[in-house]
Amino acid sequence: MIHDPHSVILRLASQVCLVALSFSTVAQTVAEKKSQTKISDAQSLESQRRTFAISLVTSLADEAHAYHDRALRSRVLARAADTLWNADRDTARTLFRKAWDAAEKGDAEELTLKNLDGVPSTAAEMVTALRRSSGHDLRADVLALAAKRDQILGEEFLNKLTQNTDRETADRTNGPISQNSNNNPEAVSKRLNLASKLLDEGEVERALSFATPALNQVNANSIGFLSRLREKRPEAADQRFAVLLARAELDPSSDANTISGLSSYAFTPGFYVTFNKDGSARWTQPESIAPLKTPNLPATLVNKFFQVAAAILLRPLPPPDQDFTTSGPIGKYMVVKRLLPLFEQHAPDTAVALRSQLQALSDNPRGELSDERFSLRQGFQTDEPSGSMLERMQDKLDHARSSRERDLIYGDVAAMLASQGDARAQDFAQKIEDSGRRGQVRQYVDFELVRFALREKKPSEATRRAASEQLTHPQRGWAYIKTAQLLMGSERQSALELLEEAANQARRIEPEDPNRARLLIGVATQFFTADRIRAWEIMGEVVKAANNSAKFNGENVELHFPFVTKSGLRITSVGGADFGLSGVLRSLAKDDLYRSIDLAKSFKNDAPRAVAVLAIASSLLETDKSVR
Repeated sequence: MIHDPHSVILRLASQVCLVALSFSTVAQTVAEKKSQTKISDAQSLESQRRTFAISLVTSLADEAHAYHDRALRSRVLARAADTLWNADRDTARTLFRKAWDAAEKGDAEELTLKNLDGVPSTAAEMVTALRRSSGHDLRADVLALAAKRDQILGEEFLNKLTQNTDRETADRTNGPISQNSNNNPEAVSKRLNLASKLLDEGEVERALSFATPALNQVNANSIGFLSRLREKRPEAADQRFAVLLARAELDPSSDANTISGLSSYAFTPGFYVTFNKDGSARWTQPESIAPLKTPNLPATLVNKFFQVAAAILLRPLPPPDQDFTTSGPIGKYMVVKRLLPLFEQHAPDTAVALRSQLQALSDNPRGELSDERFSLRQGFQTDEPSGSMLERMQDKLDHARSSRERDLIYGDVAAMLASQGDARAQDFAQKIEDSGRRGQVRQYVDFELVRFALREKKPSEATRRAASEQLTHPQRGWAYIKTAQLLMGSERQSALELLEEAANQARRIEPEDPNRARLLIGVATQFFTADRIRAWEIMGEVVKAANNSAKFNGENVELHFPFVTKSGLRITSVGGADFGLSGVLRSLAKDDLYRSIDLAKSFKNDAPRAVAVLAIASSLLETDKSVR
């Protein structure tokens, strides 16, 4: 039988194709099964990690119930709840409520203290009240974390906090309980402090939601919140500032201090000043000593401010026996004099009337105000050249009546020059006669020059200035860490040597000083990206240092270096997350989970061990979230 060769070829080709297709199908099926197996294995592993992380946190929470320190108990329970939130919200809410209960008991115990380290109870209550009014009591800490996760729960805690605050106020004053929490200054402060914390964490909408009920009056907290809000949402902040302007204009109780407060938002964000009836000033210091930048407000809003300001400042003076303003005539004089240059620049027609008002106010008897010049110009950005400042200094020196007064003048000028990176600051500091005062000023000046060099990204100059004998070990160690950060990408070996020198500075700090452990954490954090083996070695030293210091708690803290000048207190703050366990433990957990757990267990004190465990659990749950 003769076959057509073409048909044979076609038949063979089709058979080959069928075989090839069958092999391809089998291979694809095998590949899919392998892929599904890998996915299943990965999901199983992540499920195990998630379960393990949850067990870490719940075990820590169970342990926290036995803490004798109620502050630590409430803090750990609240942070455990925060860590668990995305994994198990029911358990997290339960832990938040337990944290709140512990915080309530802790705050109640604090209020009933009869003595505080031997201080009479009235003084102890004063210390407690000051701390709590600034938003630093235990309940406020729990509230901040709960509100970030659940607005309803946050409002519930805030209402409880407000009711308790009203009751405590009534107990102290034997007065009635307020029916409107937004009329209670302490409750308003709590609400705005909470909103500010949420704002710092990027929770802008939630921050606004909490803050809005308290944004109906002009005070340092409300204006401060709006100034910070403007950095993230200018339009939202300007809108609420416009509402405050409208309220102030219609409110018969608005006075000179109301306008001074409103001017903070428009011209000196971060610096809020009011004047007492005797002309003395009260102000909140900006967080940074760098020159403040005036916000670029819309022209209509600027015009509205000057319109409202003029209407209130030009109100006739009431008779002395009917003057219920917070400023009085003398304080009003100070506000008008402080703001007059702004009127002359932006509203010259109104400035004429204000000059007449100023003249009328000056007829009132005023005492000698030694800080008048300071309080009138403080907070405003100036372009005054250093030459003019030095001329004024010389004039003051010519009229100085004692060596102490001359020392204060030299110290003020040295501090101002140092903040500008002017090396002449050291020369003026050396002119101070009192050796103790001279050493304090030199330390401040030298550290400011280091910080200026770092801001200008001049690592060589920062390293040279950090070698100053006037600096403390924490200051010098911090400077080496920050300089190493600048150099790590371009001069890795130099950066590593600086980190080793920073570690040496930490080792020179007293064993019981918590700054020793904090600084070593900063070193280990930087080493982690460059040399993980060395990072683990340094963390071994951290554990030893932490176990030698009862004050070390592992939290993200700043190192504060206060310096008193003639003009007031300056506080230089550095550190923050660089000195806390959370960041470095998260990184170490991703590198070697079981070794990081062993490290966490080696902290003998409850506080740092809790911070370490929560950081590890947080790292595991973050990994789980990213996979899912």
